[in-house]
Amino acid sequence: MSSAAGTPWSNPVTPASANDSTTDAASRIDTSKPHPARIYDYWIGGKQNFPADREVAEKIAEAVPIISTLARANRAFLGRAVKYAAEQGVKQFLDIGAGLPAAGNTHEIAQSVHTDASVVYVDNDPLVTVHGRALLADEARTRVFEGDLRDPKAILTHPDVTALIDFDRPVALLMVAVLHFFPDANDPAGVIATLTENLAPGSFLVISHAGSDLLPADQEKLQVYQKAAEGAARDRAQITSFFEGFDLIDPGVVRLPAWRPTGELPADIDQYWMYAGVGRKR
Repeated sequence: MSSAAGTPWSNPVTPASANDSTTDAASRIDTSKPHPARIYDYWIGGKQNFPADREVAEKIAEAVPIISTLARANRAFLGRAVKYAAEQGVKQFLDIGAGLPAAGNTHEIAQSVHTDASVVYVDNDPLVTVHGRALLADEARTRVFEGDLRDPKAILTHPDVTALIDFDRPVALLMVAVLHFFPDANDPAGVIATLTENLAPGSFLVISHAGSDLLPADQEKLQVYQKAAEGAARDRAQITSFFEGFDLIDPGVVRLPAWRPTGELPADIDQYWMYAGVGRKR
């Protein structure tokens, strides 16, 4: 489930109650309106999307042909970052903006390295909550709940987090393709500071984010997508500033495919308008 991962298109700021039951969450799913997480799910070949989502997804892809490739690259970055953190000894993962279940979920990757790894997924979409709980019903070390990024303290103190995450030990905090749906008015830097201030040294912060200095010159082509989820693209310097208190892992904040690639870089890498980075807390 992540970075839908993380989903690059999962809007984390819609008000939601973290204590809703699965039944209540299901009652609030509106399949007649496109949702960023389900649009993303369509792009990466998922099955949890509906006609309204597919219609918008196809319009965006027609205007911006690289969009589905970008979504898959974001998903691949998530996998590399989770594996990297796990290989450094981290066994606890807090994935905010987790998105709909898809191949290469955070818990699958983390637990392939450490069978006892703990993973907590947070998303604002009730569809994610319903499907996530069904998927994870038999997973003792994995939880999912509906949360609001505008209230980071509520996320940190949620029973599912406190049950599985020990903040005295290193944690990997994943905010993959989430923050570009978090406008400046909601103080993203302050939210990150709240989420990270009590992380133990050796913890990791994982971020991918649309780069305002990378976006195509013909940006009006993205308007149909922007209508599906409002937010704010930021430049490399602004994104790098989110890693305050963390040492950036080489190669730093770079285009998605360039963060510790496992193969050759795509020939059209200059078309990938998202940054990715991982930092280790001092």
